[in-house]
Amino acid sequence: MEVKFNETALKTANQIISRYPEGKQKSALIPLLHLAQAEFDGWLSVGVMDYVASLLVIQPIEVYEVASFYSMFNLKPVGKCLIEVCHTSSCWLRGAEDLIKHLEDKLKIKAGETTADGKFTLKRVECLGSCGTAPLMQVGAQYYENLNIDKVDAIIETLDKSGKRPTYFDKVDLESHK
Repeated sequence: MEVKFNETALKTANQIISRYPEGKQKSALIPLLHLAQAEFDGWLSVGVMDYVASLLVIQPIEVYEVASFYSMFNLKPVGKCLIEVCHTSSCWLRGAEDLIKHLEDKLKIKAGETTADGKFTLKRVECLGSCGTAPLMQVGAQYYENLNIDKVDAIIETLDKSGKRPTYFDKVDLESHK
């Protein structure tokens, strides 16, 4: 199967690449990886990463290095909703471990796993940069802060009903960044 962006995604990719001077297209790598992940079921296969490399005219290894370094990129399939729970100091002190345990019990998976129906993947992540509103989790571009069990249950219920795959691109207005 050939890996290719659809017409809209390719237009967006070209728009992102055009922000950078000739010879500096590699600077578009992270936003293109986000776009690719959003377009190809929430994860980056080798074929998808090779495609991104071809768009940027760089070596595939340069893409693999970046994609494997950052936890925001998934190198294996994930559920429709990737729930990333911060478990570093501030969040840990304010109950993140209890929330992770609750999510594991509720979803019947362990952190790092995906539910049998493919709806949810639970992931522990390092600092999400919002220590003052700990504990928190991120789903796509959305932060959920000052969490407790009741709030988490309500969020899961809403996500379960939405049927949409939240991505990091959800809140990006590309038109305003021309």
